[in-house]
Amino acid sequence: MCNRKGCVKAVDASMVAASTQAAPQSPAPPSGPMPFDLSQPPVIEGFFPSPKIKDETFKEKFIRKTKENPFVPIGCLGTAGALMYGLRAFHQGKTRQSQLLMRGRIFAQGFTVVAIIVGVFATAVKPKP
Repeated sequence: MCNRKGCVKAVDASMVAASTQAAPQSPAPPSGPMPFDLSQPPVIEGFFPSPKIKDETFKEKFIRKTKENPFVPIGCLGTAGALMYGLRAFHQGKTRQSQLLMRGRIFAQGFTVVAIIVGVFATAVKPKP
């Protein structure tokens, strides 16, 4: 049956009754032994999982990372210090001192970037326990 808005297929009443009465069938459980136990992790030949590492707090992770590469926090503090003193000198009108401190900030930023790159390289090269 068609009208100006489109065509609609005529539905037989027996088709509607059959579709509402049919219940979905769940698959039958497999017969025989289960291939693996779902309550245990899978056993993979040649794979030895490391013990689960406990979750670290922000403070513990910061201390650990600082011990691994102490130059990154030193560079960050140097960058922030030079920026703060440079802005203070600029505000006081000491343009020469402000320029020198901004150049020192650029040096400290470069030092920090190099420290990060060296730290990433050293971590990549370090043998895993």
